[in-house]
Amino acid sequence: MVIGRVIGRVVSTRKYEGMQGVKLLVIEPCFGNKSDYFVAADELGAGEGELVLVSKGETARHALDKFAPIDAIVVGIVDGEPTIEISRAGVSNE
Repeated sequence: MVIGRVIGRVVSTRKYEGMQGVKLLVIEPCFGNKSDYFVAADELGAGEGELVLVSKGETARHALDKFAPIDAIVVGIVDGEPTIEISRAGVSNE
């Protein structure tokens, strides 16, 4: 899973029948390479600027009620930005 921020929408007037009614969002990952934007399907109603939890990979398509050729889907809207503490154990400043 990936925590990311919604930075835009993909507007598509024609799409696969199983994806009718499903929003497509552009997601920027919060951690790792921030330029690795990706598109995720969304049925929860996430909006631009919100933090979301995204499931990626082949299993993402099982989150929809009908078959759709997706590889990422929003599975949660995150209430607050997580913090990660990196342990400096074993790291020398010399």
